[in-house]
Amino acid sequence: MVVAVLVALALHSRPVSKGLATPATHKGLHVKGSQIVEGDGSPFVMRGVSHPYAWYKAQNQVYADVKRLGANTLRVVLDGQVTASEVADIVAHCKANRLICVLEYHDTTGHGEQAGSVGLDAAAEFWAGLRPVLQGQEDYVVVNLGNEPYGNAGNEAWTGATKAAIARVRAAGLGNLLMVDAPGWGQDWQGVMRGNAPAVLASDPRHNVAFSVHMYGVYDTAAKVTGYYDAFERAGLPLVVGEFGWKHTDGAVDADTIMREAGARGIGYLGWSWSGNTGGVEYLDVATGFDASSLTQWGKRLFDGPDGIRATAREAEVYAAQAG
Repeated sequence: MVVAVLVALALHSRPVSKGLATPATHKGLHVKGSQIVEGDGSPFVMRGVSHPYAWYKAQNQVYADVKRLGANTLRVVLDGQVTASEVADIVAHCKANRLICVLEYHDTTGHGEQAGSVGLDAAAEFWAGLRPVLQGQEDYVVVNLGNEPYGNAGNEAWTGATKAAIARVRAAGLGNLLMVDAPGWGQDWQGVMRGNAPAVLASDPRHNVAFSVHMYGVYDTAAKVTGYYDAFERAGLPLVVGEFGWKHTDGAVDADTIMREAGARGIGYLGWSWSGNTGGVEYLDVATGFDASSLTQWGKRLFDGPDGIRATAREAEVYAAQAG
């Protein structure tokens, strides 16, 4: 969640057998009913944080730091200025530290409301241009299609735009697990993603899409959190909490329920964000000044609190297989 968007916001495992059938063969991370699984069929539940690489490119210690603290996943923020060689380096850092790498394209944030944001068509072209880097990395890399691709207006366009972007990425030859963010600044408070997720998943010829909701002030009660989780569980669709905090300027956040219920249901979560927040939302830093030995109150909650990362994360089996 880019700083400008955060400021704008101030203003404004149980397997389920339902859902569409998964293709018989898959390479790498893929969806199976409501679960994300690895190439060998082992369930994989994301536990990690976002790293604001696009704005802090020199901070490469983060990979080793979050791994040491127990994470199994790192969500890495990219923008249109990030090159293919940089992405290759990011993937290599993730793999060297035995992390699953969620690559996120940030320029779509708040499209229609945020000045300078772009549509999901631009995101699709960005990913298509990374084909030489991403092909062959299906075991290790998840493509987060576009961060918070709509603000609070124009959300009715989300379904068609998401389907079209998925089609473009697949036509480019990318087989990676795709993770799509909800509209409404990621919080889906109007239920657009919740209602249209089955159609979006069905549109993918690889049937390999997970859905990402961002939980901030909209999710201020246990009932709102569990209600959203319940909807995806009933539909047999794979859900990830792609961003969340412990509090926010748009309202209280029930982080305890987010984490507890995610653990009980096998839902992944990725806290926002490692370090570097500004503009009045510094409280969302997990580590002070990118220093892993100086976790904030939020960082201690996320990594070491009840249902936190250290207690619930399991390393991807693909790395254990390599070690064996």
